[in-house]
Amino acid sequence: MAVLLLEDVSADDVGTVGGKAASLGELIGAGLPVPPGFAVTADTYRTFIEEAGIDEELFDAVNVDPEDSTALREAEATAERLILDTPFPDGVREEILTRYQAMSEDGAEAFVAVRSSATAEDLPDSSFAGQQETFLNVREDDLLRRVKECWASLFTQRAIYYRQQRGFPHAEVDIAVVVQRMVDAEKSGVMFTSHPSTGEPQVTIEAAWGLGEAVVSGTVSPDNYVYDRERGAVDDVTVADKKVEMVKDEATGETVKLDVDEERRTARVLSDAEIGDLVELGERVEDHYGVPQDVEWAIYDGEIYMLQSRPITTIREDAGDEEGASGGTAGGEGDGREGGDGGGAATADGDGTRAVAGTNGATSANGKTGDDDADLLVDGLGASPGAVSGTVRIVRKLDQLDQVQEGDVLVTEMTMPDMVPAMKRAAGIVTDEGGMTSHAAIISRELGVPAVVGTGNGTRVLEDDQHVTLDGDKGTVRAGEDESAEPGEEFEPVEAARPETPVKPMTATEVKVNVSIPEAAERAAATGADGVGLLRIEHMVLSLGKTPEKYIADHGAEAYQDELVEGVRRVADEFHPRPVRVRTVDAPTDEFRELEGGDGEPVEPNPMLGWRGTRRSLDKPEPFRQELAAFARLYGMGYDNLEVMFPLVNDAADIEGITGHMREAGIDPETHRWGVMVETPASALQIEELAAAGIDFASFGTNDLTQYTLAVDRNNGHVAGRFDELHPAVLKLIGDTIETCRELGVDTSICGQAGSKPEMVDFLVEKGISSISANIDAVRDVQHEVKRTEQRLLLDSVR
Repeated sequence: MAVLLLEDVSADDVGTVGGKAASLGELIGAGLPVPPGFAVTADTYRTFIEEAGIDEELFDAVNVDPEDSTALREAEATAERLILDTPFPDGVREEILTRYQAMSEDGAEAFVAVRSSATAEDLPDSSFAGQQETFLNVREDDLLRRVKECWASLFTQRAIYYRQQRGFPHAEVDIAVVVQRMVDAEKSGVMFTSHPSTGEPQVTIEAAWGLGEAVVSGTVSPDNYVYDRERGAVDDVTVADKKVEMVKDEATGETVKLDVDEERRTARVLSDAEIGDLVELGERVEDHYGVPQDVEWAIYDGEIYMLQSRPITTIREDAGDEEGASGGTAGGEGDGREGGDGGGAATADGDGTRAVAGTNGATSANGKTGDDDADLLVDGLGASPGAVSGTVRIVRKLDQLDQVQEGDVLVTEMTMPDMVPAMKRAAGIVTDEGGMTSHAAIISRELGVPAVVGTGNGTRVLEDDQHVTLDGDKGTVRAGEDESAEPGEEFEPVEAARPETPVKPMTATEVKVNVSIPEAAERAAATGADGVGLLRIEHMVLSLGKTPEKYIADHGAEAYQDELVEGVRRVADEFHPRPVRVRTVDAPTDEFRELEGGDGEPVEPNPMLGWRGTRRSLDKPEPFRQELAAFARLYGMGYDNLEVMFPLVNDAADIEGITGHMREAGIDPETHRWGVMVETPASALQIEELAAAGIDFASFGTNDLTQYTLAVDRNNGHVAGRFDELHPAVLKLIGDTIETCRELGVDTSICGQAGSKPEMVDFLVEKGISSISANIDAVRDVQHEVKRTEQRLLLDSVR
């Protein structure tokens, strides 16, 4: 069949209909309200070019020198001409049009969205993000052409360039197309089914008038609604000044931006009943996938439609686990939305809601104004928790970022990736625009910096050098330092003094700590850990806002090295002479894709199984060489406590490539300690060969090792319950590896989250592991568990 109804496909059909269509089908199968539609299968595209006899000419035409811009333009034009000028086979044409016509109602033509849907056959190095086409409000006259234009978009100059540069055959790339009825939304937005920072059972909904594009793109500051799932009640309602809306022009069918009439600008978008209906659907989506979800929704004629759902990626795990979570997408790709145009917010009273006045000229529902509290300067959305005091530093231009010093409160219209270094220095962040899904909100939560967003007027009301106290929980900024928000309710300012290092139990098994960002080094060192078992440098890289290749191209290799040297040095200083084990970059492609320069990153159904870790470093060695050059500089500066660790290594062939680059960078593998992550069954089974190749240590990454051993994607709701790091097969791989390494004189460690579980600690100590590395907040518990186990083993041996 040329087409399949979305209701007839599921997550198992990615290879047939692509990721977007398969995910939409998964939602439909779960009984959720998704607009109807169908998918033109990937095989239909392949049959089309082969039966028309244009496949060989097409692939020959795009086999050009990727550095020749003229040749690329000609290749794109030729590919487009071949596909668009080739008529549809009659049977395919009839099937597509018949399916489309079935979506029409009352004789009126249906408006549909036509979207590319990449398949599981996408090559690891082929480019799909942002390169294939999407068309909205399409009608029958344009439908077939739009389908072919989606196919032709496989051969844009950018897509040709990336595939050709990396040597992947164009003939191995297929694509499906989703045709889905448009929802002419009266109101729409985004919903977090759990708190986006803490994961607590608190639903956050952002809503605006018209199509959801206005919220997702940041064109409007949306209303914000908070619902407590445990109490079953609305906790907070914040009504924004919604100046514009995106709607369909009935005459042309195009999406246009219009001014919102005065009556609706400051009116509440959602009723309590609509919030309740959204919460119910959100809980169903979360239950289906097994993890908290970031959902896009729309309401038309009283009906709610789910347009997309993806796992929330910003929930803190107190330093997280070593691999990171990377989930599939339901209905679309991408994450991380920028805040946009809009006025300040005022909160409205409702059942169980908080009544706080806006300071931007709007008033709350009970008529209270900001003049009732002289200390309150501005308020907005509490986007990242915590309360801090500091000096205001207003940034209106990027060249003012250097003015932001440690401990300042950064105040700006909206943040962008270039601001991340200043955001890291800041004690708190305040923005005029944006909601809980804005760049400022997401990055602040990841950095652990308190933030208030969507104030509407922070840059106008606050002044440079002004002393303020920011509360990222309540969403307030008050005059002075450490003032009370409400009578009897005091702030908890960040502790300025160095934490006191506790007296730790002495154990033969070393207990180390995982560190995600350099800013956490002081707190990590204060745990009394025996060193750092995992320092992830990808967090330093991702905070640059650009892919390594783009950063090096824009700023030079030395500048890239400087960033890494400074970050690693900060941790090494805190722990010296205790060892610090630094892992080379292991970010998956979906994280790189969010950065400037990331439009060429491949779209992978499960990025944790994809192009990452050592395989990426060896395939794309220039950034890897700069990482090693940075380590060589640190060794030259006297940081002899550094140990380098390489992720996702399978066999001795990988080691050969790694050691070759180490020597080129001036790092002698014979004199500096280095090792590998054991994350695949292959590396566990090949441990003797890896030891013979010269490794000094092997560190277990339990999330990946479990996923790969049990064939369980923990972000797939159908199988997530089968994810078990204590499964006998996983324990056997770990136990056998430890035993072999002890015989060969190779140290072993674990840096995965499972290392914090008492059952795993007992098992590892009994097997004789050299060290256990835990998250910062779990170090003390692991130290005591190790001591108990060692004492028990000692007693057993003498009894």
